Amino acid sequence: MSFKTTIAAALAATALAFPAFAQDITVNDPYARSSAMMATSGAAFMTITNNSGTDDRLIAAASPVSEKVELHTHKQDENGVMRMIHVEEGLPIAAGETLMLERGGNHIMFLGIEAPFEQGATVPLTLTFETAGEISVEVPVDLER
Repeated sequence: MSFKTTIAAALAATALAFPAFAQDITVNDPYARSSAMMATSGAAFMTITNNSGTDDRLIAAASPVSEKVELHTHKQDENGVMRMIHVEEGLPIAAGETLMLERGGNHIMFLGIEAPFEQGATVPLTLTFETAGEISVEVPVDLER
């Protein structure tokens, strides 16, 4: 990679590190990853803080990089096996609280991705909240986290 390319990549990564805001919702530390070069799915993780005095709910997510985007969580079944499930009712965020989207817990799932996520790329993502509305986030791909 040339010096100019390295500097441009560093500046882009720094710019993406700043939080996204919409009304009283703050999105911090977003990152995305796919599991392998031939992967058809990927996931995004972040923290979402509700700075308002009113409860809200993350009800949907969308991205042009995949056929479908769903809100997911992991739950243990009756046999003790952890299963990933679609959370159709959305993910609540109480007033003044933070929702952690993390590996092994709540997360955003990209199903039918057009191409595997590449280290250093960004994934456009629109989060939809019941009260706050839509927030657009450029999610950096970090395959090393």
